[in-house]
Amino acid sequence: MPLATLRVTTASRTSVHPIGQQIQNALEGKGVGNGLLLVSVPHTTCAVTLNEPEAGLLDDFAQALERLVPWEGRYAHNQGAEDNAAAHVRANLIGHQAMVPVIDGRLQVGVWQDVLLMECDGPRTRTVEVRLLAEA
Repeated sequence: MPLATLRVTTASRTSVHPIGQQIQNALEGKGVGNGLLLVSVPHTTCAVTLNEPEAGLLDDFAQALERLVPWEGRYAHNQGAEDNAAAHVRANLIGHQAMVPVIDGRLQVGVWQDVLLMECDGPRTRTVEVRLLAEA
């Protein structure tokens, strides 16, 4: 069972959303000391990673995904199915989970790091599950 389940509503087809503060807020009052968190998204067209949440860089990530895996293309998945094969490929390149250490109930990310939800097929409301895997 997740320690916390977050909801993130996205507004565009491709976007990046810092969610570290939401995760930290969800930890409050849960009695988490030191351990390891698994942050995951149970979606095939959305991803999660760690990186810098600077606004220009968030736009750069979205634009890089557009260049690496363009929407227009010959994708077998798009034949008779949803027209979102590019979103599946993008999300799989990034990954559906991230591990984050916690010390004294605080996320241990670098000075310039945050947990980022990467929307690859929005707009949608996404679920983010936070699980405590180990506690020291």
